[in-house]
Amino acid sequence: MNKYHNFLAPYLENILAALDDGVYITDNEGTTLHVNAIYEKLTGLTSDELLGMNVRVLKEKGIFDAVVNPEVVNTRKPQTSVQLLKGGKRVVLRGFPVFDDNHELVLVITLVRDVTLIGQMREQILRQKELISIYHDQIGHLSAKSPATKGSYESPQIKQLSELVKRVASTDATILLLGETGVGKDWFARMAHENSPRKDEIFLKVDCGSISENLIESELFGYVPGAFTGAMSKGKLGHFEIANKGTVFLDEIGDLPLMMQTKLLRVLQDQEVMRVGSSAPKKVDVRIIAATNRNLEQEMEKGNFRRDLFYRLRVAVVDIPPLRETPQMIPGLVNHFLKRFGAKYKKDILCPESTMDIFLTYRWPGNIRELENTIQSLVVTCEGNEIHPQDLRPSMHRATSHELKSPTGALGGGSGRPLKEIMGDLEKQVIQQALDKYGSVNKASKVLGVNRTTIFRKMR
Repeated sequence: MNKYHNFLAPYLENILAALDDGVYITDNEGTTLHVNAIYEKLTGLTSDELLGMNVRVLKEKGIFDAVVNPEVVNTRKPQTSVQLLKGGKRVVLRGFPVFDDNHELVLVITLVRDVTLIGQMREQILRQKELISIYHDQIGHLSAKSPATKGSYESPQIKQLSELVKRVASTDATILLLGETGVGKDWFARMAHENSPRKDEIFLKVDCGSISENLIESELFGYVPGAFTGAMSKGKLGHFEIANKGTVFLDEIGDLPLMMQTKLLRVLQDQEVMRVGSSAPKKVDVRIIAATNRNLEQEMEKGNFRRDLFYRLRVAVVDIPPLRETPQMIPGLVNHFLKRFGAKYKKDILCPESTMDIFLTYRWPGNIRELENTIQSLVVTCEGNEIHPQDLRPSMHRATSHELKSPTGALGGGSGRPLKEIMGDLEKQVIQQALDKYGSVNKASKVLGVNRTTIFRKMR
């Protein structure tokens, strides 16, 4: 074997230079004997600076913040540690003892590997996991978009609002969506994003009312490492940073606490966010769409909503009407939901005219969302292939019968309401019934003996 040792000896330094890892060799007292070229390149330290120097002295001088040689010598076993170099680079040290023929420890060989890139990749993976989680939450919404995308489901009001949203979408103006719960504010927000220059970037929905007040700041703006007890060691990106270059949809913005309203104003004005625990702002590039079912002007007067934020949000306002004001959408919506849930539950269900009449006269306080949930429930529970009036919940029958009372009842003089108001309700009911029965403004206007423009004006 000696002849092989003698053959390798002249090439030992070249062998060490060929390794991918940095190599640092000391004697059993810690004196530096050799470093390879990879180590010099990795650390920026040269062999001239290190050879003959003891690792303990180098640590005292601050050249190293950690060494493994003393532990290897003391334990006579391999040791591992992480070393932070002056330039911010992080390396892993793996020290191994080398023994002579008498089993005396004579050398320590430390292999050095750069893990800075690994750390960066780990952070990128964590961010990708956050994005995947967010995208996963959005898939259901994207695959089941609002039924109002089809013309047969739309009313003239909804068409006008859709055109407005698409016009505004091409700009970066803030959009404020107003309307009762369940009218489709979510869908209009997605329409704006999908018709904007940011359509290929992330659309991130944030329900301001569902996040607890003590977490909402860290969720929206993120935090730095160690910002508070229980914080992730590497910190966390906030929603605005995650959605950078994309769109943030702030649903139920009227529920946002006043302190958060101030911070949101900074995002709108300066496109900056401040992470919890940080003193340095970070630039973000996001388009903000907000929605609420509250009357923000009233909330502003009560002191619950900042006046400056209200005017910042009120650039392009879309006021979405409730379903009871657009009942001509109901037949198309019902058929759409029947097809969707019929396919899901493998059932072919129809809605006869008698049941549709009840749907048309019911006021739908929960709007499209209530209609959708009602149809889903009926498809699941229906025994035959038709939804009959008796299949509907009793409250729908009671509400419908109340709505259809004659002028001698709730609409009549005994109600204590002004005549003008009573006649207005009667007129609305007559026009609506004509529209529902004949299916078009042209036919309804002919039957009622009025001009088409009159019908459109009264519908508005």
